[in-house]
Formats: sequence, C-alpha cells, structure tokens
Amino acid sequence: MTRGGMRVKKRQERLLISCLTMLAQTTQEESQRMTSVRKAYQRAIVTPTHHVEQLWRDYENFENSISRALAKGLVSEYQPKYNSARAVYRERKKYIDEIDWNMLAIPPSGTSKEEMQWMAWKRLLAFEKANPQRIDSASANKRIVFTYEQCLMHLYHYPDIWYEYATWHAKAGSIDSAIKVFQRALKALPDSEMLRYGYAELEESRGAIQAAKKVYENLLGDGSNASALSHIQFIRFLRRSEGVEAARKYFLDARKSPNCTYHVYVAHAMMAFCLDKDAKMAHNVFEAGLKRFMHEPGYILEYADFLYRLNDDRNIRALFERALSSLPPEESVEVWKKFTQFEQTYGDLASMLKVEQRRKEALFRTGDDGTSELESSLQDVVSRYSFMDLWPCSSNDLDHLARQEWLARNINKKTDKPTLGIEAGSADKISSGVSSNTNPLAKVVYPDTSKMTIYDPRQMSGPAALAVPSASGTLPYSGTPFSSGGPPNALNDILKSLPPAFAAFMTNLPAVEGPTPDADFVISVCLQSNIPLATGKSGTASLPLQSGPAPCTSDISDSSKFRSRDRQPGKRKDMDRQEDDESSTVQSQPLPRDVFKIRQLQKTRVASSSRVTSSYTGSASYGSALSGDLSGSTG
Repeated sequence: MTRGGMRVKKRQERLLISCLTMLAQTTQEESQRMTSVRKAYQRAIVTPTHHVEQLWRDYENFENSISRALAKGLVSEYQPKYNSARAVYRERKKYIDEIDWNMLAIPPSGTSKEEMQWMAWKRLLAFEKANPQRIDSASANKRIVFTYEQCLMHLYHYPDIWYEYATWHAKAGSIDSAIKVFQRALKALPDSEMLRYGYAELEESRGAIQAAKKVYENLLGDGSNASALSHIQFIRFLRRSEGVEAARKYFLDARKSPNCTYHVYVAHAMMAFCLDKDAKMAHNVFEAGLKRFMHEPGYILEYADFLYRLNDDRNIRALFERALSSLPPEESVEVWKKFTQFEQTYGDLASMLKVEQRRKEALFRTGDDGTSELESSLQDVVSRYSFMDLWPCSSNDLDHLARQEWLARNINKKTDKPTLGIEAGSADKISSGVSSNTNPLAKVVYPDTSKMTIYDPRQMSGPAALAVPSASGTLPYSGTPFSSGGPPNALNDILKSLPPAFAAFMTNLPAVEGPTPDADFVISVCLQSNIPLATGKSGTASLPLQSGPAPCTSDISDSSKFRSRDRQPGKRKDMDRQEDDESSTVQSQPLPRDVFKIRQLQKTRVASSSRVTSSYTGSASYGSALSGDLSGSTG
C-alpha cells in the first residue's frame, strides 16, 4: 500500500472512532459503543503504522476518561504490544524510505537506479518474510502477499520477482495461488522461456500432466520457430510422463524442424543410452546425426565420448579418421587434441608419435616456418606424459617452455618498432614476447625519448639553483655555473637579500659534480672562506669582505705582542685591520686535499679567533702564550 492509501486508511479509522463516540440514546447502546471504540483502539495501537504514537496517547485518554482504575490495567496490558508495534514500524520505515514510489514499471535496462530499487524491494520482502511483528501465520502471509503486489506494481517486467512470488505460494501450500501467479507472469512476459519451464515444472510436480504438456505445446507452437532447447526439454518431459515410445516418436518429428541442431541428436541418444540402457539405439542415433553434422566438431567430440564409454577403440579411430578428412584445419584443433589423448590412452608409442606428427602437419601446413614447427620439442614430451593436473615439470618450466615456443614461432619475424635499450636475446624481450602471445593484436606503446635530457644539477633554475655553488667565488652572473635562465640581476638580488656571512659562504662553495660532493673539499673551502665576523648586540655582520693581499703567517706573533702592549683607543682601527690581515693569511693558501692539513687549518682558525678576544680584553700574558701556540702549530 502506498503512503496515500495508508493516509486514507488512517482517516477511515479515525472516522470510525469518531462515529462510535457519538452519544447513544440508551445505556446498553452506550456500553456497546465504548466496547467498540476500545476494540478499534486496541487493534490500531498494535499495528505498525503512521502516527502510532498519537493513537496510543488517544487510547490512554479514552481509557482514563471512562475509568482510571480500569485504564491502569488495560494500559499496562497493551503497553508491550504497543512498544513492539512502534519498534517494527521504525524498522520497516528504513526499508520503505529506500523505495522510489514514483518508479514506472518498465523493462529492466541495467541502470544503477533500477538495481538499487531491486535490492530495496528484496530487502523489504525479506523483512516481511521474517515476521517481525510475531503475528499469526495467516496475518503474516497477508502482509507478504500485500508486499509482493506492491513490488510488482513497480517491477512488473522482472521474471525473478514473478517466479519468487509463485514459488513462495507453492511452499506455503497454496498451489492454486502459485498457478494464478504464473499465469499472470506469462501474460506480463510472454516471451520468457524460464517462466514457462517453471510453470510446467509446478504443474508436473502436482501431477497435472496434461496442464504441463499444454505449457510445453504453447512454448513449441507450430514447431517452425521452436528452439533446439525446447525440443530437448519436451522430449525429456515425454520420456518422464508418457514413456520411451512417445519420446522417440517426437524425436523423429523434431529432427525435421529447421531449427533442429546436433544437440537434439546428442540429447536423445544419451537419453536412450543412460535411461533406457539401449546402446544400440544410441549408436544408431549418433550415426544418423553424423551424416548431417559431420562438419560440427562438437558433435564429433560427443560421439567420441559415447564410444569411449562403450570402450570401442576401433570405431573411435574410424570416427576420427572420417571427421578429420572432412573438417578444415582451423576447425579441427579440438578433434586432433582428442585424437592425441585417445592414442595416449589406447595406443602404443609408435601410434602416439604418428598421430602427433600428423597433427603438426595438418595444423601447421600453411605456416611460414612449417619446417621448424614440425620439429619435435620438449613441449611434446610434456603433453604426452602429463595426466589431468599432474605435470612432469614445475610451473616455472612450463612458463619457460611457453616463452621458447613463442620465440620459435616468431624467430624470423621483424618487429615494427624495436624495444629501446633491449637486445634481441635479453630476458625482457622474452617477457614481452609472452605478453604478445597472450594478445597478438595488442600494440606495444613505447615512450617518447626525443625530449629526454641527462640529469645535471647545475642546470637547475629558480631558488633551487642556490644549492649549486660557484667554483670561482665571484658574484657576477657571468662566469658562474648558475643557469637560472633569467637575467643576471636576479641572482644578485637573491644574494643581496641574504645576510653577508651567508652570501659569502654561498659564493665560495664549490660546484657539485654528481649527487654527493667531496666532503673534505667543502670543509677546506669553508675554512678559507672570507666570512665577516658578527659584532654588536644585534648579531649582524659589520665587517666588509676582504679582497686585498694578506700578510704572511710569520707576522702573527709580532702583531699580537704589539696589540698587547699598545691599547690606546686611537689605534683601534689598525688593530682591526691587522686582525683581518691575519685571518686572510690562512685563506690565501691553496686548497688542500689532505685531512690532516684541514685539521691544522681549523686549529689556526680557532687560535686567530681567540686572539681577537684577547685584544679587546687587554690580557698581555695571553698574547705571548698565543704566539707560542701559533708557532708550534704552524711550524
């Protein structure tokens, strides 16, 4: 029932209750009215429907208006039933909300919306079949029938819903209702063979043979448009219901039909062999069909299986010889395979090898490399000495043999576009050959290598180019390995925005060749870099870069003693200039590559920094001691 129908039903219930609450003329009528209203309320509050909460409140008010003492007992009695109905309504509402009640009854087209609606109806049907209200079977069946009828209003062209509805009636014991559902289904879907077979099966199961036969006859029609499957199923029905002669008689008529295929012959022959135990009749049917379906490999294989069961190896060989002489090579692959398996079971080694050689000559007669393909290979040994899922080698060996077989077939073929960087005999080409064997028509897509470039970190652009230092240590754009691709002022602007110390450090870093630089070389450059010192509270660099000549190392001791004796403020600038000269003495030396020399230069750097501190503190004895350390370290 749709929501509109539920609203109408609710209004009718309310109207009934309101009519029953009208004033009565006598006391007896008043008592009957109260009883009728109470029954209507009690029936409504146990039904999972819309506004069941409001009905429960109205019922409580009704009982309390009559007698509070009586209302207490009745309310406590119906409270659990009301709670159960409310819970079932909330659970059912989840399934109902998933259904599109405006969906039209059209044939299924496979859209996602139709599939979702089909699933929603299946969930609702399963919910109703579980009888969540725990009501009696008759009431539960009414709810299920009601839900199926609602479902068919939207899924009218779905045969599975019709069949499920009919079989549910049959399992519930209502055969007549199931027959009516099948009849309705055949009117809705007259071209559905599945529903016809299901209907005939139901009639046959209850013993109505004539009704079932009528269903089959309606399916067959006049026989001109009947399918081979319908002929086969009717022959089997006649064999079950009327006996062997009726089935044989209809077979003689069915083989004259234009739609009769070799399947009808196989079905009738196997029925005669398996059910009637008449091997001669089955053999005659197969022979009669062989004259008509000699060009059908499937029929040859079925006939060979029948002779296998008879253990008639003589006629099997004759059958294979007759069939292979008339079948074209492209259609005889499975027949040759069956013939080979037969010789492996019944023949000796000579006959087995002979059949395999004939098979190669027949299947590879038109090949370009027929001479090489006719040669024996290890794959032939594997096929001869394998049984079912047992193999004389491992799976890796099978893969290897399959690759070799493909390569042997394509050994003289030239590829249109060779694989980049792969030799003809490499393993990668073998792997690509196996993939091509699985799908010969697929084209290999190769990458475009015309725009590929060699990786060079010095060709980086933008801010990342700062990580690639210059070997010359000069700031101008020309002569540096920075290849930012922009104007020369761009690099100078970036360097100007950096602190002086960091800019000096960046300009003195060496060029990196490869992913990792030489650590010793970088350390030596850092030790000899002309990095200004940071003075003052702000911590900014106050000393400019020194580019002039520097004094030798031997003057360090004398200059230190001079500063320890003379601490006048007027000579402060000379002392600072001399400290810069001392720091540049070590920097003017060539770049060492020895780790020991690098450590010595580092000690010199530390000593020079400590002398600057002593010159500002005015310690005379510290200056003499420092000169002794320097003489020992540099000598």
